[in-house]
Amino acid sequence: MSTIDLVRRMYESKGDPAVAQEILAPDIVWDITPGFPGGGVYHGFDSVVNDFFGPLFARFDSFYAVGEEYYSDGDHVTALGHYEGTTKTGENIQVRFIHLWTVRDGKIARLQQAADSLVVDRAL
Repeated sequence: MSTIDLVRRMYESKGDPAVAQEILAPDIVWDITPGFPGGGVYHGFDSVVNDFFGPLFARFDSFYAVGEEYYSDGDHVTALGHYEGTTKTGENIQVRFIHLWTVRDGKIARLQQAADSLVVDRAL
């Protein structure tokens, strides 16, 4: 599977935990832009799931990333896209992002994210 196909699978799964566990490295580094809900750096699969996604998903009825454009340079994939979500208060959001993924040994080993945090903050 190419690095782009691996990253594309992450988006197409819309957060399916079984897919995430299959394609994310156990020691993944998940680097989220400061100002974004849960912004910070998370180390390891369990921390990403419990410390980042757990609190994030608790604030939304639905929230997922949609990849639109992909660019690869060996072990790095840049993805442009947007988040779609509905907050617990019923507000719909669409927020642009750029993700830089690092692939190591056939697994996603790192995410660096930049997104329009202000849109999310206002919706919440």
